[in-house]
Amino acid sequence: MKMMLAMYYAMKALARLAMLGMALAVLGSGTAHAAGATQAGTGKVQVEVVGHGRPLLMIPGLNSSAEVWRETCRALKEVQCHLVQLPGFAGARAADPRPADFLSAMRDQLLAYVHDQKLDHPAVIGHSLGGVLTLQMAVKEPDALGPLVIVDSLPFYAGMQNPQATAQSVQPTAEQMRTAMLAADPASYQAQAEAALAPLTSTARLPELKRWGHDSDRATTADAMYSLLVTDLRSEVAGIRSPTLVLGAWASYQAMGATEASARAIFQSQYAALPGVRIALSATGHHFLMWDDPQWLRGQVQAFLDSHR
Repeated sequence: MKMMLAMYYAMKALARLAMLGMALAVLGSGTAHAAGATQAGTGKVQVEVVGHGRPLLMIPGLNSSAEVWRETCRALKEVQCHLVQLPGFAGARAADPRPADFLSAMRDQLLAYVHDQKLDHPAVIGHSLGGVLTLQMAVKEPDALGPLVIVDSLPFYAGMQNPQATAQSVQPTAEQMRTAMLAADPASYQAQAEAALAPLTSTARLPELKRWGHDSDRATTADAMYSLLVTDLRSEVAGIRSPTLVLGAWASYQAMGATEASARAIFQSQYAALPGVRIALSATGHHFLMWDDPQWLRGQVQAFLDSHR
């Protein structure tokens, strides 16, 4: 009973975080499955390079496949897309051993990729958890990256409703959530996850999200969620030197009390320390803005990249 209550309260807390589109609902219920040819193998970050032009690193969110960015990649002009697949998500092999901290491990692997491939100040676009990774990369090596696009993501998710929260204060709740996620039986776990899927997209892509979640490694998802909740970059973003565009979604969370003004206030508060940040909110898009408001997102990204060559 205690474990079920922990699961219940953890899911309620995460549902509140979903007001600005956190992709909590695509949580996996099984173990890692075999991945496709471009994503199999090492249990590390995998990258597929598509096209020619200015390098653009494209990072997906929690439990998402690199495929989430493919249509955006095809629509953008004069870019070479580096489509990132994070380990343990959407059928990609999980890291073994599991890293002590998921986000910092992925950050370091992505920065190593930039250096190994000799990418000269690549632009980076990250969605949800991928947006946090983008910020972390720019914080750790502010001179390595070009312009940044953050899609429906925040420097400190756990501080969304309580700005006074700290990484230390939320750690017990985050640990309780991770324990509950790992202990839940598959049926209960999947039911909780799929119940929260509907607000994340207004398109017919829900079956795809469910498949990605089902094919994700549960331990990786739990570790990633824990890492996300205890990561607070609100003050650290002050060290970012790259021009940054933040694209947000809010419309699908009106039923939970969100308004465009309240959503914008949260974004502005969390990014207050980031010099020169530009924030734009979609009028109609849900969390998966690349699917729900694709023309708006592509227009914003293309104009931003063109203005920062």
